[in-house]
Amino acid sequence: MTKKELRNHYKKLRENLSAEDVETKSMAIANMALQGTFWHKQIYHIYLPIIANKEVDTEFLLQILSGKDKDIVVSKADFSSRSMTHFLLTDSTKFVVNSHGIPEPENGFEVNPEKIEVVFMPLLAYDIKGNRVGYGKGFYDNFLRKCTPETIKIGLSFFEPETEIDGIFEGDIPMDFCITPSKIYSF
Repeated sequence: MTKKELRNHYKKLRENLSAEDVETKSMAIANMALQGTFWHKQIYHIYLPIIANKEVDTEFLLQILSGKDKDIVVSKADFSSRSMTHFLLTDSTKFVVNSHGIPEPENGFEVNPEKIEVVFMPLLAYDIKGNRVGYGKGFYDNFLRKCTPETIKIGLSFFEPETEIDGIFEGDIPMDFCITPSKIYSF
């Protein structure tokens, strides 16, 4: 399937999930993440979910990161440039929900993408080679180009991978792992 077909298909699959499904599956993803081999790093970027889009809720992963005393980085999106600015999450971080439904930090200590060691990413679909399909705006590809080649890229998905995604571009940056409720895929 093409990226557009996959976006439509997986948006519909997500629409059919109940709030309880999202919570249960998100908790299972966080529990599965504990089996990962990426916990030796210190600086982790995590997205905050768009609740209306039934994205994987990262609250459980945030609790794990906090419990492991990791530095947590969250982003603020600039839709005019399709870029993100990254901030260290602290006890004093205040959030506002932007016009797209994304919770974002109002301000804080800015973190250079080159310092980020692990990135947890949202996605709609992915394939067995680690290619991901997001909403099509390129925010994460733009962000990941600014990270180091050693940065570990981890997608979170309620669903299993596709065999192949038609229309992968040379500039698309593949993931290293994708975590589902029942498995960690390594690419």
